[in-house]
Amino acid sequence: MKKIALLLLLATSLHAQTFRNPLLPAGADPWSIYHDGYYYYMHTTGKDLNIWKTKDLSQLPSAEKVTVWTPPATGMYSKSIWAPELHFLRGKWYIYFAADNGQNRNHRLYVLENDSPDPTEGTWTFKGKLETPQDKWAIDGSVFEHKGQLYLTWSGWEGEENGRQDIYLCKMSNPWTCTGNRIRISDPKFAWEQHGLLTHPGPDDQPIVLVNEGPQYLQSPNGRVNIIFSASGCWTDYYALGMVYADANADLMSPKSWQKHPAPVFWADDVKGTHAAGHNSFFKSPNGKQNWILYHANAEAGQGCGGKRAPRMQPFTFGADGTPVFGSPLPLGVEMSVPR
Repeated sequence: MKKIALLLLLATSLHAQTFRNPLLPAGADPWSIYHDGYYYYMHTTGKDLNIWKTKDLSQLPSAEKVTVWTPPATGMYSKSIWAPELHFLRGKWYIYFAADNGQNRNHRLYVLENDSPDPTEGTWTFKGKLETPQDKWAIDGSVFEHKGQLYLTWSGWEGEENGRQDIYLCKMSNPWTCTGNRIRISDPKFAWEQHGLLTHPGPDDQPIVLVNEGPQYLQSPNGRVNIIFSASGCWTDYYALGMVYADANADLMSPKSWQKHPAPVFWADDVKGTHAAGHNSFFKSPNGKQNWILYHANAEAGQGCGGKRAPRMQPFTFGADGTPVFGSPLPLGVEMSVPR
């Protein structure tokens, strides 16, 4: 009996050291940060902002979940709460998210602040709209710090009308204030970025022709600055990750500093149980030695941008020149070791 109990204990222990994707049944635009021994996780719900807290990201289904903010019933940031990100900046927590008043043309970025050591506790204060230079349509805002300077990168329109989503960059004077001008660092110029033509229903019908969205900062070990973004329509199975990059000492606010990788860097091309993989984020393992990519994907082809997208994660490495080496999205159900 003791031997059987020992074997069961060993099997349970081994099981706890591995996991299989997906991490949750559903959850688009996943984001995670590891801080003071805990993972804090968010994804798009469309209606509110929730934070999951856990020691092990593979155990999200049993993690503590706290609703930290609910939008007002009406107003400019009451609807379509998209792509929330949780950042720890200058000793405080910030949540960045996109919202509108029910009309897509009015999507803008907004900021919340919390000075509690634990973002699932304390008080979240609404700081207001994160007004980007020129104040055009904006979604998928992400903040990073490079050489002591804060930057915002996001997906936006060049003008007042839709037709193309580009990736923009600007400086910030503090975590809730943009400053100076914006520059465009990526637009969908390659064929693999140009899949998907869709007209949204509603009073403000706008054709979405070309898409770059979901930009994420990733610094290489040699200091190289990478911005990984999602390309093509999320309603297509061609949704994939692209990359623009700049040297460690480059002037990030000069468009000439940025180069674009000519091919997708992460694409679920005919992968069993994994389709339309994209809108990623990055995190480190608890020991700080492993790099992980967190992304969403559909289990079947043709499931589009709806509620079937589920969060997944897998490790990646860097090449000698600082290029991220993501490999391909893994098939559904592959067993992996948990982040160490």
